[in-house]
Amino acid sequence: MKSVRIWQLMAAMLFVGSLGAAQKGVVKTEFIFAQAPFKQCHASTIAEGKNGLVVAWFGGTREKNPDVSIWLSRQVGGVWTAPTEIDKGMAKDDAGVDTDYATWNPVLFQRPGGELVLFYKIGLNPREWWGAYKTSTDGGLNWSERVTLPKGFAGPIKNKPILLKDGTILCGSSTEDNGWRGHFEATKDLKNWQKIGPINDGKIVAAIQPSILTLGDDLLMALGRSRQKLIWQSLSRDNGKSWTHLRLLDLPNPNAGTDAVTLKNEKHVLVYNHTGRGRSPLNVAVSANGMNWSAAAVLENNPGEYSYPAVIQTKDGLVHITYTWKRESIKHVVLDISKLPTATIMHGAWPN
Repeated sequence: MKSVRIWQLMAAMLFVGSLGAAQKGVVKTEFIFAQAPFKQCHASTIAEGKNGLVVAWFGGTREKNPDVSIWLSRQVGGVWTAPTEIDKGMAKDDAGVDTDYATWNPVLFQRPGGELVLFYKIGLNPREWWGAYKTSTDGGLNWSERVTLPKGFAGPIKNKPILLKDGTILCGSSTEDNGWRGHFEATKDLKNWQKIGPINDGKIVAAIQPSILTLGDDLLMALGRSRQKLIWQSLSRDNGKSWTHLRLLDLPNPNAGTDAVTLKNEKHVLVYNHTGRGRSPLNVAVSANGMNWSAAAVLENNPGEYSYPAVIQTKDGLVHITYTWKRESIKHVVLDISKLPTATIMHGAWPN
């Protein structure tokens, strides 16, 4: 059992809590856990299940280690449950021998009126991993047996899917085995899958990990990370069936995970590291059209790693963000976006 420097986490909670109280729009800041049976954690995901919020992440000795498992916590009565191990990643190798593999990038998705789905990856590395999922009918308390996706499909690679009007679950996905290339995977029943793309060649722009925004009618926008250290963007005018060539926005990013969501009022929120180097600060930007972005909040700006955010809007209209805090814990921040002061980002420079 590894104690995660509880005194340091408590001090950070007190500091951020007082800072948050002084910032308009910051409703709450907290850690999902302060003690855990793993040394490092990363790549959180959050969803509003039938019975409340659910957060998952991967944790183990360190990223890529075969002891890295998928872990999960539920919010019950306003309190997060202790981390529960959901899948160890054991699978048969090519010789049919049970082998421990690392697990990667869980993604939670609540099907409206249906089950909670937990997608994740299993494998030695991102070039060789494969997709799997489990489902829960009771808000994440109990989970089904693992289901492996069809060969060649990984599901949502980091960020949550969106549900189209016809019932299609559209997942932003990507591969790293032949350059960094983004694509999309679509399903209505989790059994039959369709692949769309790739939408780039991995050479001119090396791009992965799409988030999907909805801009009305059949217009969608994808945003993600690139090796060019800028946020990339692509548009679909036919509900995700085809996508434009990638365009690099004037938003810096150190080739680190991002996430975005379209709100009920049709505005958009982007969470990312607004810097060309390192994984601090961690920033929140808002936009009315997905093209022009305004600075809204700085979640972290101290030395350290604050990365791989996940963002959703809950039924009450609040925005929930989780992210990696120094690989030691998962941080949860609640925002009232309508109360956040904003300033236009000009020429890629974050306003003072």
